Amino acid sequence: MSEYKKIVEKVKPELEKAINFFKSELAKIHAGRTTPALVEDIMVDCFGEKLPLKQLAAISVPEPRKIVIQPWDDSYSDGIINALLKADIGGSPVAEKDLIRVNFPTLSQEYREKIVRNLANKKEETRVTIKKWREEIWKEIQEKFKEKEITEDDKFKAKDELQEIVDEYNKKVDELAGNKKEEIMNN
Repeated sequence: MSEYKKIVEKVKPELEKAINFFKSELAKIHAGRTTPALVEDIMVDCFGEKLPLKQLAAISVPEPRKIVIQPWDDSYSDGIINALLKADIGGSPVAEKDLIRVNFPTLSQEYREKIVRNLANKKEETRVTIKKWREEIWKEIQEKFKEKEITEDDKFKAKDELQEIVDEYNKKVDELAGNKKEEIMNN
């Protein structure tokens, strides 16, 4: 593999990480159907530490608009409820004996539009990350050219290949965001 191809290939794992992070962020967006992903990573103050909810409780979805959280210990309940309220996930937590129910209302058009704006922000953040990696790799390519480790032809081939990869990942971001937007508006 030529030197410039090695440099260009280095960007793929970083862009995959950006896509995977974006997917995890999308899973946290309430779009009509609830999933444990909406709450599992919410950080809960527990005995002076911040722990993700999934480490403190069992999380289940018995109905399309309801999440049931069963803390491993009753002493976690207040912290979990406070964390859920702070997280502003769109549902209202209610403590019942040894569990917490989070009921989600049917999404209003206004709330759907708010979610779509949030989605647009997350999409833009991901695109900025992709752009940052493109610039970093392009800088490295130019350095290799200045140090005469790659030819001018290779520099321009690398630029084109890098742009193709970036376009491919930006397209993935657009598709993921488009699918999530459709899910939000149609559920």
